Amino acid sequence: MSASERGRPEAWSVNQPRPPHGKPLSIAVAGLGTVGGGVLKLLTDNAEIVAARAGRPIIVGAVSARDRNRDRGLPLSTLRWYDDPVALAADPGTDVVVELIGGSEGPARALVEAAIRAGKPVVTANKALLAVHGAAIAELAEARGVPLAFEASVAGGIPAIKALREGLAANRISRVAGILNGTCNYILTVMREEKREFAEVLAAAQALGYAEADPAFDIDGVDAAHKLAILAALAFGRPVDFSAVHVEGIREVSALDIALAAELGYRIKLLGLAARTPAGISARVHPCMVPVAAPIARVDGVYNAVVAEGDHCGRIMLEGRGAGAGPTASAVVADLIDLARGRVTPVWGAAAGSLDAVPSVPMERHVGAYYLRLMVLDRPGVIADVTGILRDHAISMEAMLQRGRAPGEVVPVVLTTHDCEEASMRAALARIAALDSVLEKPALIRIEPL
Repeated sequence: MSASERGRPEAWSVNQPRPPHGKPLSIAVAGLGTVGGGVLKLLTDNAEIVAARAGRPIIVGAVSARDRNRDRGLPLSTLRWYDDPVALAADPGTDVVVELIGGSEGPARALVEAAIRAGKPVVTANKALLAVHGAAIAELAEARGVPLAFEASVAGGIPAIKALREGLAANRISRVAGILNGTCNYILTVMREEKREFAEVLAAAQALGYAEADPAFDIDGVDAAHKLAILAALAFGRPVDFSAVHVEGIREVSALDIALAAELGYRIKLLGLAARTPAGISARVHPCMVPVAAPIARVDGVYNAVVAEGDHCGRIMLEGRGAGAGPTASAVVADLIDLARGRVTPVWGAAAGSLDAVPSVPMERHVGAYYLRLMVLDRPGVIADVTGILRDHAISMEAMLQRGRAPGEVVPVVLTTHDCEEASMRAALARIAALDSVLEKPALIRIEPL
C-alpha cells in the first residue's frame, strides 16, 4: 500500500524529487500577517495560472496564527487551524510547510526543524533564521533529503536567490552587492529630495507604514546584513556566516552629508557588499557614497536592487520591490511551484561537503576611498593639523571642500581620500576627533565606485 493510499503525504527526497501529477499540493501556512495573507490571496486570485505552471493545484489545507478572530479578508473556516505552529509539521494532510512567522529563534526555528525531521519540504521567507542558523538547517535538510526553499528571504519579489544559485551557476562570482532594505532606501531618498533630517523622515515613514514601530533592525543595518549573509553564501559557495558581516546603519547620516555628497557627484545609499579577495571573503553593510551615474544610485524609494559580477556573465543588476504582501508572496509561491514540479536544488547551490570554508576578511583590512566631514572652528592651522595627521597614517587626500568662511565660528570641512586601509583611516580619525578645533564627532562615509 502506498503512502498516499494510507492517507498521508508521500515522502519527498532531494535525490528523487516527486514528478508532477494532478494531485493537489496541500500546504500549511504558519503566520498570517502581511506576507501570509498575501500568499493566501495570491493563491486565490491566480489559482488557474498557478495550477497550470505547477502542473497541479496548490491549495492551503492548514494554517496557524496568533489570532483566530482577526478578519483577514479571506474565508478560513474550512482550513485546519493550529494554535501551535510547530504542530503543522505533524499535520497528516500537509505536503509542504510554509513558515512566515519570522525571527531566528522560537516557533519559527522549531517549526522549520520539525518539518524537515518529518520529511516535509519547507518554504520560508525568514532571512534572520537562515542567516543565523542556515548552515545547520541546510545540513539537516540534506541529511533528511528534504527540500528547503527561501526565494522570499531576500529582496521580496526580485528573484535574487534563483539568479545567483541557478541562473549564474556556471560563473565564478567575484562580487555581490545591493540595496537590501527598502525602509532605509526610502528614508535616504526622502532626506535627499526634501532636505529633511533623519529623525523627522523616520517618524513620517513610521506613520506611513514604511517603517516598523521599532525600526532598529532596519535602520541599524541588521536586516540588510541578514540578507547579505545569505547572498554571500550563495555567491561564493561557502557556509552562511552572519557573524562575519560588518554592520553599520543610517542613524548618523545627516541632511548636510546628503547635500555635500550631491555637490561631490554622489548619492548616499545603505549597501550590502560582499566580495571575493585574495585574502578571503569580505562582507559589509554600511552607508556608501556612490557616483550619481551608477545605475544603483537611481534606485530610490522602497525599491531594492541586487548586483552580481561573474567571470563569464559580467555585471548584472536586478531591481524591484523588496518587501510587501504582493512581491514577497510572489516569491513564496514561485518556490511552491518549483516543489510542485519536482524542481529541487541544494540549499546553498551545492552539497554541504562541496562548500568552501574560505576565511572572512575583517573590516579593518578593507581598502577603499573615504569621505570625511569635520565641523571645525574656522581658525588658522586647522587644515594643516588635519592633513598632517592623514599624512602620518599614509592617507592621501584627493579633494577638499570648505563651505564658506566664518572666522571663529564652526564650519564644515569635507575631505575625500584616495584608497587606503580601514585600520589606518580609523587611527587617523581618532586623532582628528581629539583636536581642540574639531567640535563634533567626524562623519565618515565610504566611497564605492559601483
